[in-house]
Amino acid sequence: MGFLKTLLAKSPPFLFALLGGLGMGLAPDPFRCWWLAWVALAPLWLLCQRGTLKEGVGAAALWGFGYHGTALFWITGVHPMDWMGVPWGYSLAIALTVWLLITGWGMTLTILWAVVMVRLTPKLPVGAKILLGCATLAGLETLWSWGPLYWTALGYTQSPDNLVGLQLGRIAGQQVISMAIVAVNGLLAESWRARRWRYGVMALGLGGAIALYGVIELAQPVDSATPLKVGIIQGNIPNRIKLRGNGIETAVKNYTEGYRSLAALGVEMILTPETAIPLLYPDPSWQRSPFDQAVAELGVPVWLGTFRRGQSPDFYYNSLVLVDATGSPISHYDKVRLVPLGEYIPLRELLGGIIRRLSPLRGEVAFGASEQQVTSPWGPLIVGICYESAYPAHFRYQAAAGGRLLLTASNNAHYAASMPAQHHAQDVARAVETDRWAVRATNTGYSGIVDPHGRTLWLSGFETTERHAATVYLRDSTTLYVRLGDWVTPLLLVAANGYLMWLVKYPHSDRS
Repeated sequence: MGFLKTLLAKSPPFLFALLGGLGMGLAPDPFRCWWLAWVALAPLWLLCQRGTLKEGVGAAALWGFGYHGTALFWITGVHPMDWMGVPWGYSLAIALTVWLLITGWGMTLTILWAVVMVRLTPKLPVGAKILLGCATLAGLETLWSWGPLYWTALGYTQSPDNLVGLQLGRIAGQQVISMAIVAVNGLLAESWRARRWRYGVMALGLGGAIALYGVIELAQPVDSATPLKVGIIQGNIPNRIKLRGNGIETAVKNYTEGYRSLAALGVEMILTPETAIPLLYPDPSWQRSPFDQAVAELGVPVWLGTFRRGQSPDFYYNSLVLVDATGSPISHYDKVRLVPLGEYIPLRELLGGIIRRLSPLRGEVAFGASEQQVTSPWGPLIVGICYESAYPAHFRYQAAAGGRLLLTASNNAHYAASMPAQHHAQDVARAVETDRWAVRATNTGYSGIVDPHGRTLWLSGFETTERHAATVYLRDSTTLYVRLGDWVTPLLLVAANGYLMWLVKYPHSDRS
């Protein structure tokens, strides 16, 4: 920390790195200044071109703290955790510690990117700098997406408002949007650094090409050949209520009433949020019986957010179970991407006795199978629960397997409003990438209906009880991203490495 303070005190340019990171942090919710993302990386780019490695790392740390710390500040909304019996002071300490840890993880990505830029690019031609900058960032984001903590890819800053830019996701997923942001920032920075305004013109040209592609995609008609009338129940049962006293009975009452009202509207399928009724299914339960009786009576299939028993008494799945009039599950989906500390303990053998999990559950939540294919009476579906919305490959796999409609169920009840808003933005991007209608059910907000172009056709209120019926459409189309995955990142990595190998072989080549 002393090193960073020295940089800020003695080197005013490093203040601009921090301001750039803060600007990037203002792009997503709650500020939604998405356009800032197209200029906010430029200060860090400039510092990486003119400074030492130590200075580049310091600038990247400041930029990363500004971006990830601002964008992820919603995690502190878990405080206070009095509903779990955690004292106020400990609750605040836990919230701040978790925020600093996940911010630090994001900073690590930024620092690694800066190291590559400082060590390899200052003497390269501008085109090579752009190539390495884009390839490195996309490669690092892909690597981060393989891990347990992943939310703040640069591409997510454009959702849900920049629908024109989001259409790039159809080509090769979220990383293409991240690359475009890096490229535009890099060209603007080089234009300023070298006083060669043609690079600025190139940045504008690239932005114009992106806009043209997006406008063309948005103008395409949305197929409406196979309609499905769906219902969404937003129960609005905060954890502090659901997990205390008569909270389960209140949840059962709300979801039973919601189920009956939507069934009366003639919906064909109903979606409830994650852990809507947190009782083991299909174990009999007198607490859940009013809901079970309503389903048996009215017969409308419902995706129930619940827990499903695992292979041992101490493990269970966070699941969506499709139940029909027979009362038997006809399909299910088990959550794959679990929340670290919230649903499982990383390095459990080492940390299990030290870390108090931020979860009310007894026992451990088990990981669902990574290659699940969800079947239903309407054909294959694409399903995600809560945190999984940040992982594009999760949805792409199911879409490639024939998924015709995207369903997500989330809780989000223990965070500030900016978190569920960002969560909605993640699902908007997933709908565009897979070219699917998306149906979102959340506990306290924001539930929604999103079309394949990313347009939000309905969005619930926050901390409101809602029941909504809408007609969506099953689709069998495939985007280039669904067919080939993120093919651009490996292509750029190969090109970048090939260029570097050429420089090693011919070290006296003209780099200017």
